[in-house]
Amino acid sequence: MAQYSRIEVAKVMKDNGMVPLFYHPDIELGKKVLKACYNGGSRLMEFTARGDFAYEVFLELNKYAIKELPGMIMGVGSITDAAAASLFMQMGANFIVTPSLREDIAMVCNRRKVLWSPGCGSLTEINNAEELGCEIVKLFPGSTYGPGFVKAIKGPQPWTSVMPTGGVSTDESNLKGWFDAGVTCVGMGSKLISKEILANKDFKGLEKKVSDTLNLISKLKS
Repeated sequence: MAQYSRIEVAKVMKDNGMVPLFYHPDIELGKKVLKACYNGGSRLMEFTARGDFAYEVFLELNKYAIKELPGMIMGVGSITDAAAASLFMQMGANFIVTPSLREDIAMVCNRRKVLWSPGCGSLTEINNAEELGCEIVKLFPGSTYGPGFVKAIKGPQPWTSVMPTGGVSTDESNLKGWFDAGVTCVGMGSKLISKEILANKDFKGLEKKVSDTLNLISKLKS
């Protein structure tokens, strides 16, 4: 079961300002990526469960995080139905991220008080998600909507917490646009944990990139 409640996870998302996204079938590689992100200051990781037997990889990574990386909060993304959400929560997932809004996933996560962040693309979907108890909505794909969309919805709904995923990079101008618009945090995948970093096993480089990005986000939020 989850070690962190949805309120605890939401607070760390807000404080850190960034959720790294990662998937790879190699468990040992995954551990090194996880440790590099942890050493760089991240306390969140969304494991995007997109491959066959992804649950086996997540299980081992979460066990590793619990044993070796105190305070690291592991969640799972790319979840498309309640059965998958339940499976990963049985393995200790502390949050569930989905590409679209699904009430069945909301129900199983709320039952366990696990944070769930659904992909939304309209004000109606965001409202529906919040009525179902969502703390932080995922704006997906972020590149389609942009910071202007966030700024527009924060006007009439200043209470809405948004995490754009897709279209977010480590560039200062990109991050400034999002945080100036009022996002709570950003989800970042290949722009942070690139194919080159993985191919070269440049874990020290990843650690520095995570640290630099978190420091930049902290500056932009202050």
